[in-house]
Amino acid sequence: MTSTPHQTTPGVRATRARRGLAPVPFLAPGMLFLIVFMAIPVGLLAFYTFFKRGRFGGLVFEFTFDNWIKLLEPLYLGVIVQSIGMALVVTLLALAIGYPMAYAIAGLSPKWRTIALIAVVLPFWTNFLVRTYAWILLLNNAGWVNQALQGLGLTDEPISMLYTPQAIVVGLLYMYLPLMVLPLYASLQQLDPSLREAATNLGANPWRAFRTVTLPLSLPGALTGCVFVFVPAMSNFVIPELIGGGKTIMVGNLVRDQFFEARDWPFGATLALLLTIILVLVIVLQSAVSRRVTEGPRRG
Repeated sequence: MTSTPHQTTPGVRATRARRGLAPVPFLAPGMLFLIVFMAIPVGLLAFYTFFKRGRFGGLVFEFTFDNWIKLLEPLYLGVIVQSIGMALVVTLLALAIGYPMAYAIAGLSPKWRTIALIAVVLPFWTNFLVRTYAWILLLNNAGWVNQALQGLGLTDEPISMLYTPQAIVVGLLYMYLPLMVLPLYASLQQLDPSLREAATNLGANPWRAFRTVTLPLSLPGALTGCVFVFVPAMSNFVIPELIGGGKTIMVGNLVRDQFFEARDWPFGATLALLLTIILVLVIVLQSAVSRRVTEGPRRG
């Protein structure tokens, strides 16, 4: 008796099953990490969102949607919109500054490229809080920035820069600019120089070669950098607290206040879960656009 092409013997099925299970030992550590540090915490957050707050914190196990309805109040909607807007401004500024930086670094000789990359990551070798306090010293009324402006004759008296939304943007931009430069540099570094040479040989001027070859092919790196900057900028609460003086409230501050001051754990969990959902949507959007950009030229 012979088997048709669609029929398989038990031995073949067993072999396929063994092949299917072969990657499991290699995937297990990663899957365990995701379950312990991602799935379980997010599941707990989701669980907390459907119950009431206790009198002194904790939970009262009475099922309710009040925490989600509370998000629609103008006060909390305003904080969420303000956080998204501020993170977008920081991301766009980081892209505008980081792209020329990455492009220039990619064009350097190997020796100077290494030095430039070390300079980009050098701030990460210092503690986050130390760098934040450094900006407080720079931006206050007696700081170096005001002294320089007055020394150059650009202003007669100190400009109040600290504890403003603009100071928060500057602080976030400084902290996360390297996260934009590094993926952009990696993307630009992988470009095949022959593509630009071909565009030039076909009559394209440098600007047109950049616009039609370099820019589209570096878009995946730019999108990755945008996500790397947008995600921490939106959820940061240290810089708005220290450099912004607590005058500008962002979602991160709101989540912290609900857990540690208001003792409203269910609503704090709702805000944290909303923040997680927004960030996951941003990452999914970035992945879809990157895939479309990468596969577009192949389809063409």
